[in-house]
Amino acid sequence: MRRIVILNTAVNDTNLGNKIIMEAVYLWLRTVFRSDFIYEVPALEYLTVGRALVVNADYVFLGGTNLLSSNMRETSEWRVRYKDTLWLNDVILMGVGWWQYEDIPPTTCSRLLLSRVLTKRFIHSVRDSYTAKKLRSMGFKAVSTGCPTIWGLNSEHCSLIRTKRAENVLLTFTEYNQSPRYDKLLFDILRKNYSKIYFWPQMFGDYRYAKSICGNNIVFVDPSIEALDDLLKTQPIDYVGTRLHAGIRALQHKQRTIIVGIDNRAIEMRKDFNLPVIARGDIPNELEKWINSCWKTEIYIPEKEIGEWCRQFTV
Repeated sequence: MRRIVILNTAVNDTNLGNKIIMEAVYLWLRTVFRSDFIYEVPALEYLTVGRALVVNADYVFLGGTNLLSSNMRETSEWRVRYKDTLWLNDVILMGVGWWQYEDIPPTTCSRLLLSRVLTKRFIHSVRDSYTAKKLRSMGFKAVSTGCPTIWGLNSEHCSLIRTKRAENVLLTFTEYNQSPRYDKLLFDILRKNYSKIYFWPQMFGDYRYAKSICGNNIVFVDPSIEALDDLLKTQPIDYVGTRLHAGIRALQHKQRTIIVGIDNRAIEMRKDFNLPVIARGDIPNELEKWINSCWKTEIYIPEKEIGEWCRQFTV
């Protein structure tokens, strides 16, 4: 019997998308470590009480979000210092991605930090090929598995997703990546093509921004994963929005989904796994065609890479 620790990126965080990610991280790790104890400690604050759990763990996993960057001090939310690597080391990545597209190489400090805190004994699971390439350039073993939230979206699952437009739609915007021009156009297209538009705020600022774009022409869903799930379970509904993990949640519920890609996360997952993503700049010419055409959701799940990553803990 072993002790497993998850560095949880949903604790002390304002983005409900990380709860969706961490739920998947826990569920998939539970399939690997069925007979073991699994503990969780926060990743977005400096560890004090949770330090003993980490020190005594057999494995420590960092659950996926975009925590890696070329400048860990300035652009990563992962609260880890060089002195912490005296006791926090051999960390294994699970679906973690790179912060943004970056042409600059990692700083010397970032290289030193990552070389101390991340394992070189095991293969890392990362969100996309872009992240895998970055890690391999620093001497780590990494496979592109996608975020654990998509691991269950296999061909059997996707075959149950509608191919035609629903009557109603679920919309999301992103408070930290706004484009009033394109977001207003997105809303106008949805208003033209759907009877009712629901809106789910994944972060606090999403609500006010949606009001400024949509006025009183949307129905707000309560800001919780439970409320989102209730909506996705109760009716056929399309998802069209800029929130990646709200879209993945819709796919988990077998709902037809069009994710509007606004950063490297969605764009890279479209390239690697055929996630149904349209670039924000393609909204004027492509979105209405997507909405009104008949198409199958066909997501590529890298089962070989996922299996390779999981098996290293069972041998």
